[in-house]
Amino acid sequence: MKNILKYTLLASSLVLAFACTKDFEKINTDPDAYTTAPATNQLALVLTQTAGQIADITGPNIWAGYMSKLSYIDDYSDYIPTNNTYGNKWAAVYRCSTQLQDIINRTDETGTKNMHNVARTYRAFLLLWNLDNFGDMPYSEAWKGAPEDGGILQSKYDKQEDVYPAVLAELGEVADSWATLGSDAIGDGDFLFGGDASKWRRFCNSLRLRYAIRLARVWSGAQATAESIMNNPEKYPVIEENSQRAYFVWQGSGDYFEPWYDTYRTRANDWCASEIFVNHLLAMNDPRLRLYVQPCRYDGKTYRGGEHGIKSQQLAGPTVNDEPTGQKWYSYLGEAYMTANNSGFTPYYKACETYFNMCEAAMRGWKTPLSDEEAYEKAVRLSFEDEMNNANGFVPEGRKVTQEDVDAYLAGPGEYDFSLNRLFYEEWVAFFKEPYEAWCLYRRTGFPEYIQTAVYSEESAKTYKNSGCVAGARQYPGDKADSIWGEGVHTDVPFRMPYPNNQFTYNKANVEAASEGIVDYVWGKHLWWDLRTDVK
Repeated sequence: MKNILKYTLLASSLVLAFACTKDFEKINTDPDAYTTAPATNQLALVLTQTAGQIADITGPNIWAGYMSKLSYIDDYSDYIPTNNTYGNKWAAVYRCSTQLQDIINRTDETGTKNMHNVARTYRAFLLLWNLDNFGDMPYSEAWKGAPEDGGILQSKYDKQEDVYPAVLAELGEVADSWATLGSDAIGDGDFLFGGDASKWRRFCNSLRLRYAIRLARVWSGAQATAESIMNNPEKYPVIEENSQRAYFVWQGSGDYFEPWYDTYRTRANDWCASEIFVNHLLAMNDPRLRLYVQPCRYDGKTYRGGEHGIKSQQLAGPTVNDEPTGQKWYSYLGEAYMTANNSGFTPYYKACETYFNMCEAAMRGWKTPLSDEEAYEKAVRLSFEDEMNNANGFVPEGRKVTQEDVDAYLAGPGEYDFSLNRLFYEEWVAFFKEPYEAWCLYRRTGFPEYIQTAVYSEESAKTYKNSGCVAGARQYPGDKADSIWGEGVHTDVPFRMPYPNNQFTYNKANVEAASEGIVDYVWGKHLWWDLRTDVK
């Protein structure tokens, strides 16, 4: 009897065990849970992760001539490949492109056209940004590590002259697809345009125009691409007003402080405006100076930028009336851009850029809807309007910029004189807080020329005599860089960013082949569209 009972209980237990195993997955599956992430959530993740890299204060702000280091002055010795700073930018592009490709794979051009095209547009934006930063990069064999995708774990590097046109061709396909907008909602994850597909379409075509101009001297398709966009506004609308601009606006707390503000909040004495930027704005009597830069803390009146490349740990002004002025001698960046705007912005495309590009296209003799003079004036006025909206609310009354200031500037020192010099300097000033575009402008055109011509003044030489500063010596790349790389070995800011160390560890043969001709990681071989021959 005991045995019968024992085996009966055992059989019952086995039946229950098998029943539980059979229904385990069903029982433990939440019917309300997502099996895949909503596309708008993935978009939100991608936008925030890449915004943090694009907004990073290091590198191009110095290379474009906007800022100088108050503390921890750059000697350019940190360009030996790492997986930090510049490596993080590379990693974010590839990681987030994988997310965007997943969105692309799960959407199409019928019921989910808008989200499909948003993902394609933003992926193209990231890839083009990566090309501008690093040059040759894995593309045709990238994102193929999974067995079903080919199992390629060591991707070859494709040449820029192949990748730029390929990415622009994809943007052209998106633009044609968006001849009519889709009906699907992009959702709350769109932190760039608030779910407005028409603005994404403008961003797509504006990027195409940007790169047609950037590649004008090296790509056979540049003129046709630019002309088709500029002269077909119904089919290919662009960003043409400040209300359409592409700005990532930060939430303003926790992990989402605007990054320049966050740098100031935690390390107030790391950065100041550069001497070449402040001196240019002063020489031009440019009213935007009052918005872009604060008077120095020493007297509350003088605008003074910091020298670049002093062979010292920090900048500290001269002794005046037996009192050291220290770092108060130099001007901070403007309140709206760095020191007082926790929920500030990171520009990806300013409306004025469209008209600067149009002005340059007209000067090249391309067909444009406006003359070069008309496009120039429109660009400058849009720049002023944008910065007045950004910053007038953050400065005291005496520093606000008015419409009368704009008119006087365009009738005076900012008046168009039909020269590339005037165009490119105005574009440089307008690109403030968009340093990657300004760094590209410099590498493509050589403007601002100050990076090649700025020298230490007698006053600087006296102040920094103990650091070996000599009046008349070049500021860029600077005394401190010369002390690392050798005097005169390099005569310019970096041509590119260093490839990340992970590539030298896990993709060694391919990255070394791509690095042929690169000197000291960031100099030597130029990018495809950088045709300068007088820098090294």
